[in-house]
Parts: sequence; structure tokens; C-alpha cells
Amino acid sequence: MQVLRCSPRKEILSLNVSLGRGGEACVYAVPSDNDLVAKIYHKPTTAHADKLQAMLANPPENPTASLGHISIAWPEDLLRTPDGKNSILGFLMPRIQGMRPIIDFYNPRTRRQHCPLFNYQYLLRTARNLAAAIAALHASGYCIGDVNESNILVSDTALVTLIDTDSFQVLDPNSNVVYRCPVGKPEFTPPELQNKTFAQHDREISHDLFGLAVLVFQLLMEGTHPFSGIFQGSIEPPPYEARIASGHFTYSQKRYVPYLPTPIAPPWEILHPSLQELFVRCFEDGHNNPQLRPNAQTWLSAIAEAEDSLITCTTNPQHRYNNHMPSCPWCERTVRLGGRDPFPSHRAIEAREHLQPRIKAKKRYTQTPHFPQRSMSPHLGNYWQPVITPSGSSYKRSKKSKLYPVICCLLGFGLLGYADVMIKFTQPLVSQNSYTQQTLKSRQTINKLSFADYFQQGDAAYKDRDYEKAIASFTAAIEQQPTHTTAIVNRGNARYNLKDYEGAVTDYSQALKINPNQTKALVNRGNARYMLAEYSNDPDTEYNLAIADYNRAIGLDKNEIEAYIRRGIVRTQMAKYSGESQQAYKRAIADFTQVIKRNVSKAEAYFQRGVVYYQIAQYSSNYEQEYNQAIADFNQALTISPKLAKVYLKRGMVRYELAQYGGSESNKNQAKAIEDVQASAKMFLEQDDMDNYQQALSNLCVVVENKCDPLFQSSSNLEKTN
Repeated sequence: MQVLRCSPRKEILSLNVSLGRGGEACVYAVPSDNDLVAKIYHKPTTAHADKLQAMLANPPENPTASLGHISIAWPEDLLRTPDGKNSILGFLMPRIQGMRPIIDFYNPRTRRQHCPLFNYQYLLRTARNLAAAIAALHASGYCIGDVNESNILVSDTALVTLIDTDSFQVLDPNSNVVYRCPVGKPEFTPPELQNKTFAQHDREISHDLFGLAVLVFQLLMEGTHPFSGIFQGSIEPPPYEARIASGHFTYSQKRYVPYLPTPIAPPWEILHPSLQELFVRCFEDGHNNPQLRPNAQTWLSAIAEAEDSLITCTTNPQHRYNNHMPSCPWCERTVRLGGRDPFPSHRAIEAREHLQPRIKAKKRYTQTPHFPQRSMSPHLGNYWQPVITPSGSSYKRSKKSKLYPVICCLLGFGLLGYADVMIKFTQPLVSQNSYTQQTLKSRQTINKLSFADYFQQGDAAYKDRDYEKAIASFTAAIEQQPTHTTAIVNRGNARYNLKDYEGAVTDYSQALKINPNQTKALVNRGNARYMLAEYSNDPDTEYNLAIADYNRAIGLDKNEIEAYIRRGIVRTQMAKYSGESQQAYKRAIADFTQVIKRNVSKAEAYFQRGVVYYQIAQYSSNYEQEYNQAIADFNQALTISPKLAKVYLKRGMVRYELAQYGGSESNKNQAKAIEDVQASAKMFLEQDDMDNYQQALSNLCVVVENKCDPLFQSSSNLEKTN
């Protein structure tokens, strides 16, 4: 593709190397300038062009310009068609390298794996730099709109960059036109915008400030969301959207909320008092009055105060905490987590102890929440009492539903206009997931057809990967035949593909109530629960529920290969953080071996078993044998399926690690590692799998340069900025 760059001089650019592709645009490398990338819209519009011109005319200040760092990846130049029509196709922007999404740093597990020296001071500095970038943006009259963890990148030295800036809300001061941000994530959306169509609302600075406070909270509270907690009601726990809309800040200081902090979360008291005050102002005072939310500059000052009050633990110098605490909270947290130190020492990192499985605690510790005394009406007393199941992981439903009056009213309203009234009155009661909302609304537009027609529509939409339409069609089919388990399972599959894992579990569970012998529903529900574990504060519970589903499926059908594979994958994941890692790894290997016995041509089983051997080698004294077993399995997988790019990538990294140990085969393993990783990158590119392509390129740099993985290195000095 050729495009015309207009400044500083006219230049024809040939864009051939794609770096990433999204729903709206594709990003390309700029051959003449490695510090820039080109973003080209799939369907450029006049609105795109006008918005970009307004952005170029009024760029925000870069708060880290003195450090040579770009805090806001702002458009730098327009790209036009070279045919003389001068139509705007896209723009040039800075190329951001060596940074990762902010979630990799506030998530304890990924932080410990990729940048273990990133301690609490670094987290405070990240929050401070984030506030500085957003303050600069707001000072120029811009709103982010879609504040979330995926459009904020962080360096190993706590520098921050805001990306995807062309999606920000932009006001053109000349025409007074507002170019809105049409998207947003519910868990970062303020209460006044919950259940709203973003494209129909102008964003305000106060809306961004809610998302900023959520991110700062997650940075300083080990990834805990401020509205996450253990629900104390007798009905199903509401999603984040409903909690935010209701103002149920889990750590509320002024009123009772039906949630307790999760035991795995750090205590509220760990936060500096100034920051505690700002969180209360944002999530409690700002619930009804958004203007009371602290602005970005206020956050910056309070975070700087908290950073200045840090002291160092005498046991582990990597433990930094605020001086209002009587003792080191991170030492205590390490004990609570069974020896898994959130900020491991230099010695522990050198010994790779931070990557070893945690020691399973003999006793479960529970955190005592600190709430002010609250008075409750007598009729609320029983409603908020939790009923713990024997596993201690969930709450029983009340036998007598309290929604009967509501249901009766809704049935009555049905005579006066079913669809319109249902959407208006039931949205607060159903899942606030955006896809669920879309399902309800789209049902109004579907003509009344037969069950077979709706089912066929859903099936066709699913094959086209239009999962929202598939959900709407399957829902209409289920209304006509509520006990048709295939339609229910298919709807669950569509929700799964939209990452609505809770909705998927609900559908699979509904199908299993109708037919408990649905093996596919069991396997798929296990898969959804496995994915939920990634977002859960209690992943062990979700993992165990997933394994229980796979066990049931295998009990129904001994040849249900997918259940063996998925159970092995879950056991492998659990082994990483379990005190019984060796036994868990052996059970995972046994699962994959069972698959191979039943189907010797199942390449996935060989690949997954090879991955387990590779992980065992990380902690084994007989590492060479484990590595060679892994390579043997990867070889077999490639014999069966020669185009499995992920197998080449993993085999290449195993060979690279073998090469690092030296020996007569070192050079040979190094050369083979380069060949494998190069092959994987080429295949990922052919498959248009840009995420894995980037991962392969990153690994290729490591293998070719023959050095330690840079993700395990971190500067010991913090970059200073105001």
C-alpha cells in the first residue's frame, strides 16, 4: 500500500509490514522512520479526517518531554491518497516499544513473572505518571472516554503512555463539533453512564476521573477492583456494572454495602490516608455528585505525598510501605499467600524463588473487614446474611423467591407493549453485560419466525462469527422451545466467544438442569470456569469447579477427549501456584497420555504434554531430560500437524534454554532455536494472528541476541518526573 505523507515534506510511503490489525484500522511499520507507525482506517470517513485535523491543531503537552519519553501517543501527521484526490486515509503516530499494558504490572502474577523488581514505589510512581498524563490531556480540553487497562502502557521504569488516542473524545474549537468516544468498558464506567449508549453522550472530565480512580486503586491494591467483594445477599451476585450503578463501593466508610472485601485482597489500611480520602470522595461522595471526584492533579499531589512517606522493610528491602503502618504489610501478605511474595527480594529473584509454586497454607486466613458501625432495618437482617455452602465458595439461593411480585407485574405489562416495557424495566435486573443489553434490544427487530428459522439464523450467524446476532436468534428460539438444550448450549458458546463467561456458565447450567448428561455442556462450562479464574480473586475455586465438570463429563463418556485435554490444562495451571506442584503436573501428564492412548493422532495432546515437561524442567535438577522429553512431544505434534505455529515457538524456546546451559550441543540448539522461532513468526503472520506474531518477534530477539530474557530485568532507579 502506498500513501502520501504531507509534512515536513511530501513523501510517498510504501506500507508493507503490518504490525497489528483491529476492527477499525490496521497499523503498519514506516520504512523510512523506525520511530513512527502508520495507522490506516479500513473505511476512512470525513469524520475521521475532521477529528484528526482538530487533534493535530491542538496537541496536549507532554509531561515527560524532558525525559525523552512520550506520555501521550498523539497523531503527528496525516496520510493521504497519492492519486491527487488527497483523501485522508489515516495518520502517523509515535511507535511505542518496550512497554506492556498496565494490567501486567498491577496483576501480581504477571508482574512477578515479567518484572519482579517492580516494587510498591514503582506502582506509586506509575499511578503518579498516569495522573500526570491524564491531567495534561484534560488541560487541553480532551476526554479519554474509554478509560481502561488496555490503552495504557507502562515501562519497566514506571513511565506511562496513553495509546489509541484517536478514539478519545475531541472538541473542535473552531466548529464546536464534539467527536465522541463511542465505546467503553463497564467496570471503568461511572454510575451516571452505566447502561447508556456511549455514542449518544458527550463525555466529561468527571467521567474520566472515575476510571482513573479505578486504575489507581488496582495499581495500589494488587489488582483488586474497588467494587469487587464477597456478596452477602441471598441472590446471585450482581456484576460490576450493577455494583457501580448502585454505589456499592466495597470499602465504603459512610454506609452499609452488601459486600465484604475478598480475603485475597490487601487490607484497606495499606493505602496512605490521603489516598483513602480521595477514594472515598470519588466512589462515595462522587456517586451522586460527579463534580466532587478528585481531579487528576489532586491525585498526582496525593500520590507524590504517599511516595514521599515510604519506608523500607528491614527484612526485605524490596518491601516499601507507607509510614502510617505499624509493621510491614507485605511480609504479612507473603504469609497469607503461602509464601508467594508480591515483591520478592533480589536474592529470591536470583534463586528464581519468585517463580516457584507457593507453599500451600495449612490454614486458610481470612481478612477481617473494618467497617464503621451500621444500623440495619429489621427486615433487612435476614436478607444480607450469607448462607455458606460446604465448599465455602458460593451462596445458596433463597427457596422462596422475592421476585414473584415483579414477575407478575411484568406479565401484566406484557399486554400493553411487551418488548418496550420489558427492556425499560428489566435492564437493571438482568446482567449488565453489554452483549446482554444488545440481545434484549435486538430482539425487538427480529420478526416472529418459527423455532427452526430462529435456530438456523443463530447457527448461520455463529458460523459468520456474528456472535451478538447469534445470541439474539438463539434467545428467540429458546423462547419458543425453552427446553431445547442444543439452542441453549449454542447461545452459551456465543457468549463464551464474546468473553461473557458468566453468561456462558449460566446457559450451560440451564442446559444441564434439563439434561444432566450433556457432556458438551459440561466440558464447555468447565472451559468458561477456567477463563473466569483468570479474573477471579479466588481462582482455586473456579479451577476446582472446572475440574469437577470435566470429571463428570469423563464419567459419562470415557472417550470424551476434550475433557481430558482441558482437565490437563487446568491441572497444569494449578500446578504453577500449588504446594503440590509435582503431583499436579503428574496428573496433567496422565490426562494428556490418556488422550494419546485413545487417539494417537491428537497433536494438541502431545503439545500440551510437552508444555508440562517444559514447566517441570524449570524446577528440576534433571532439567536436560525434561527438556528433551518436551522436544520429543513437540516433534510428534509437528509430525501430525506441521503447521502448528505455537509448537514451533515453544520448541524454539526450549532449545534456546537448553543452549544457555552449554554443552557440546549448545551451538546446534541455538541455531535450531532460531529456525523454530522464525518459522513460528512466519506462520503467525500468514494466519493474521498479530498478537502471537508480536510474541514470536519478541522471542526471536531474545534467541538471536543470545541473552537473558529482558522481561526479567528491571532498572533499580526510578525515573523522576513531576
